[in-house]
Amino acid sequence: MTTMRITFTVAAVLLGTSPRAEIYELPPEGYDVVGAVATVTAREEDTLIDIARRNGLGYHDIVRANPDVNIWVPGEGTEVVLPTRFVLPPGPRHGIVLNLAEYRLYYYPEPAADEPAYVMTYPISIGRMDWETPLGLTSVVSKVTNPSWYPPQSVREEHAAEGRPLPRVVPPGPENPLGKYAMRLGLPGYLIHSTNRPAGVGMRVTHGCIRMFPEDIEYLFPNVDVNTPVRIINAPVKIGWFGDELVMEVHPVLEAAVSEGNEELVAADIDVDTGDDVAGESSEIAVQPKDPLTYVTEQFIAVTGSRAGTLDWDEVEVLINRADGIPAAAGTGIKNAATSAASQ
Repeated sequence: MTTMRITFTVAAVLLGTSPRAEIYELPPEGYDVVGAVATVTAREEDTLIDIARRNGLGYHDIVRANPDVNIWVPGEGTEVVLPTRFVLPPGPRHGIVLNLAEYRLYYYPEPAADEPAYVMTYPISIGRMDWETPLGLTSVVSKVTNPSWYPPQSVREEHAAEGRPLPRVVPPGPENPLGKYAMRLGLPGYLIHSTNRPAGVGMRVTHGCIRMFPEDIEYLFPNVDVNTPVRIINAPVKIGWFGDELVMEVHPVLEAAVSEGNEELVAADIDVDTGDDVAGESSEIAVQPKDPLTYVTEQFIAVTGSRAGTLDWDEVEVLINRADGIPAAAGTGIKNAATSAASQ
């Protein structure tokens, strides 16, 4: 816990952030894990959602880490686990990485000359199962302050059917679901933006866009440049090194939107000028979810490509069944692996 707070303070001073920002110095080679699990004591007026927001966590983060705690009335004096330890997502540590299965954004700012590199991480909301957020590589193509929202016909029809009709244009203000800041992605119609409904951050509730807490994007917005690369992945299992340990972090596998047998990624028919949470039709990820062990195998092969290691498969099974997003040791490195293999 002490190490986490020291790292956090140094990062906040160097980057000029508010004290609540989740910012970590990138670990040295051989380490893929940042942060530390902590606990806080609930106050009488707290909900788990309140505690999550104060500590840079989303809905599923806090609920899965505290399965026996009442979401709305934790109770004064209740110890609440904060799952603020993270295995960094697989792939390049550059630009923005959105891990949908984790409901989390990672941002790797370009380090200043002769300064250490940092990673910032924030909870996000993602597209509902019938309005999937697409996977792939894109970039930030524009940024807008106090944007207007132009809901497409499909979204207006959905709201009308629910008895909540929408106008053709929603101007900036408290009723605008985009909030004060929006970053448009190269995937037409998709944004990373603020929200006027922060209780949904960390859930699968949008029409495809990425929502953030207002205070998180308020910091991120001026620090992310246009043309920043954005990589959208679906990694419910992450495995990384922490010295000689192999650490694994497991989240529930996202359910697919369509039936088995169709393995195409169906892109939405989206109007580039429509704004947030938009699609001409709902987009669907048609790939059946893989078994969690398949994700484990893929990540294990990737992380041991240049350094040999072994997994404790009993512990792997425990973590898969738990799927609470809290990283734990699941294996170790193999010293003198080449010599050992040659002698067998």
